[in-house]
Amino acid sequence: MVVLDSAQIRILAHPLRSRLLVALRSDGPATATGLAETLGTNTGATSYHLRQLADAGLVLEEPDRGSGRQRFWRAAHQFSSWSDADFADDPDARAAADWLTRNAVRLHTSLAERWLDDRHSYPAEWQQATTFSDVLLRLTPAQLRQLNDELWEVVGRYRAAVPPIDRVPAAQPADGAEHVLLYLQSFPVRGPVPLAGGGTGPGEPS
Repeated sequence: MVVLDSAQIRILAHPLRSRLLVALRSDGPATATGLAETLGTNTGATSYHLRQLADAGLVLEEPDRGSGRQRFWRAAHQFSSWSDADFADDPDARAAADWLTRNAVRLHTSLAERWLDDRHSYPAEWQQATTFSDVLLRLTPAQLRQLNDELWEVVGRYRAAVPPIDRVPAAQPADGAEHVLLYLQSFPVRGPVPLAGGGTGPGEPS
C-alpha cells in the first residue's frame, strides 16, 4: 500500500500513466512494447510515461528480467490511497485527486456495464456469486467512518489472495480464481435518492 503524496498524485493524474499503473498491478511485469500493444498506444510514449511513474516511485525497473534491450517494469505497490484532506493547501494536488476520483468512477461504470453485457457468458456459479445492490442508511459521520473501517477489515482478510506484483499471473489459474473488482462507495445524499430498487445477489438489501 502506498499513501500518495502531492507529487505522486500529480504524476498519476494522467490518462495513460494511470492506465499503465493499473495494467502493471493487475497483469504483472511487462515491457513498454507489451504495454503499448495492450493499451493501444505507441512504445515511445509508453516508455516516457513509465519513466515518469518511476521517478515518482510508483513503478520499478526489473534489470534481472528480460534480455538485450528488453526492459521490464513492475508496479512498486499493489494498492494506492489518499485523503483529500492531505491536499487542502495544494490546489494542484487537489485537482489531481479530483481527476483520479472522477476517472475511477467513469472506469467503474464502464466495467460494470461490460459485466452486465457479458455476464450470461460466465458459468452460473459466477453469476450467482456477484451482486449489484444499494442501501440507504441514516448515519452520523462517526458511524459512517466506523462502518467503512469495519468493511475494510473484512476486505483486508482477502488481500492475501492478490497475486504478487513482481510475478506475471498464470493465464488460467488452476484454482479457477479470476480478478474480482469490489466497489466500496459511501457518501451523504441530499434531496431525492434514485435507488436502483433491488439487489442482484442472494440476501442483499436495497
